[in-house]
Amino acid sequence: MSYRDKYNEWLSFDEFTKAELESIDDEKEIEDRFYKELSFGTGGLRGVMGAGTNRMNQYTVGKVTLGLANYLKSNYDGNISVCIACDSRLNSKSFLWDASRIFASQGIRVFAYTNIVPVPVLSFTTRYLGCNAGVMITASHNPKEYNGYKVFDSTGCQLCTDDAVNALSYINMITDLGAVYNGVEPVDYYLKNKSIIGIYENELNQFIKNVRKQSVYKEKSDLKIVYTPLHGTGLVPVKKVLGDMNVTILSEQEIPDGNFPTVKSPNPEDRAALNLAIEKARSINADIVLGTDPDCDRVGIAVRDNDEYVLFTGNQTGALLVKFVCEMHKAEINEKTTLVKTIVTSELGAEIARRYGVRIEETLTGFKYIGDKINTFEKSGDREFLIGYEESYGYLVGTHARDKDAVVSSMLICQMAAWYKNRGKTLVDALNEIYDEYGYYLDYLDSFVLKGKDGAEKIQSLMVTFREKGASLFNNIKDITDFSKGIKDLPKENVLKYTFGDGSWLAVRPSGTEPKIKVYYSVVDENRENAAKRLEEIRTVMGNIINS
Repeated sequence: MSYRDKYNEWLSFDEFTKAELESIDDEKEIEDRFYKELSFGTGGLRGVMGAGTNRMNQYTVGKVTLGLANYLKSNYDGNISVCIACDSRLNSKSFLWDASRIFASQGIRVFAYTNIVPVPVLSFTTRYLGCNAGVMITASHNPKEYNGYKVFDSTGCQLCTDDAVNALSYINMITDLGAVYNGVEPVDYYLKNKSIIGIYENELNQFIKNVRKQSVYKEKSDLKIVYTPLHGTGLVPVKKVLGDMNVTILSEQEIPDGNFPTVKSPNPEDRAALNLAIEKARSINADIVLGTDPDCDRVGIAVRDNDEYVLFTGNQTGALLVKFVCEMHKAEINEKTTLVKTIVTSELGAEIARRYGVRIEETLTGFKYIGDKINTFEKSGDREFLIGYEESYGYLVGTHARDKDAVVSSMLICQMAAWYKNRGKTLVDALNEIYDEYGYYLDYLDSFVLKGKDGAEKIQSLMVTFREKGASLFNNIKDITDFSKGIKDLPKENVLKYTFGDGSWLAVRPSGTEPKIKVYYSVVDENRENAAKRLEEIRTVMGNIINS
């Protein structure tokens, strides 16, 4: 079917959908909504909300849910159960109940969170309740127009390569989206017969209990913290795990709100998202600012340095956490102790871990691969997971979850800041000490947005160009790794990584969740000015190619 045929088909679904579609007078917009279907990427299903096959709506949610239900029934006998939760985004609760109804209509018992919770809570609860799968309705740190659908296996890990492919085959069998709700009863019907069971307080408390087991430093400190949940799910669990520490909650961003009225994008990687919290911190002379994204799996920090607040990158916070966690656990480190990082994460944390005798494992981009490593370690018994992290502000300590966890990370970051403050140091001081010892690592990420069908085609073309001409773009390239060919035991992935003779590198990959091509840079140099100059030169070359 052409995109126009699909458009015409959707006009018959319901009056609300018909009115929305008929209000569109831009043919490119219609094409973008129907030229393809949303697909699973590094973070599951994610897209702009609205009518269309390439949008998040009740029908695309229904299709994925029905396909997933069929997949589960083909893999499990007897009683099948699913845990489902959502964040504070627009339509998240509606999508949650839509999915719950469809699962229940297929004879699958649903444990549904009645209040919003973070992603790691859903990951934990799926394991805790012994469910066969988990679903989280969230678009993580994306702008308010987005929503998404993450699928977790029985271990609480997002579906990895083989399982995702198998589930997708069942999802793709659902071709009549207008019929996905046929025979599906209202929510109250399933709540009454206990096909859907509401959960919240007990399960959240169990999660908090397990997070607190990762606590490593309890000495009193006069550390002052400003925390913002960025209108998301972090408020309740983060407040609980920070306990009696001196925490000021940013009132302007305290209330969950899918419109995210105080920020352009609720992404703690962007300084703009933390501006209000930094202003508050300055007014009360706080030591550290903490901000979690809407589904509370990422956390960003800003640290007071004299009269300024320095925003740390994910790599910088990760390196500090690695050193702190290793130091706190150094008596327990043995030949099995392992750090897991992604291929686009700085080597600095790995170098620190090696000094403590910790082994290093690398995975592809996406925390699901780190979660999968934890599962592998537990099955084989030849490794013990200590910490996992990625450059995009995601960290995990402990095995209570199989996804990145900003709740446990917030607790440990604040304990780390208190530990250093009790020694007369800030986290800026601690980071500079690391650079003095290990050399200066300058890491950066460029994201180039290329929307629509034309953008998708250009991204594919660019990856071909980088494969064919990559070796000629720069001097001193030592190695080019093409992960699409399959490297070691890693799944095949559309990622290229160029490594220079001095250990610096850059990697380029299409985003798995957004219409972007991403370029990651890591420049290693003893001199900060030289590193900055070299980074700018490399970025200019890449930018000219992508923007041409």
